[in-house]
Amino acid sequence: MEKKLLRRIEALRKRLNKLGTTHDLVDDEVVAVSQQLDQVLNEYQKIISYHQLSFW
Repeated sequence: MEKKLLRRIEALRKRLNKLGTTHDLVDDEVVAVSQQLDQVLNEYQKIISYHQLSFW
């Protein structure tokens, strides 16, 4: 699960970087990809936090 999320994060980062060089940062597509990345990062953070709490 974590590896899948990390791959998704990396793919979205690459896409966002590419879009950022060819589109305005307020472009609808750029904003949509940024929001997707935010959601996946938040999901990953929840999983990592849960694992850290479970460890103790």
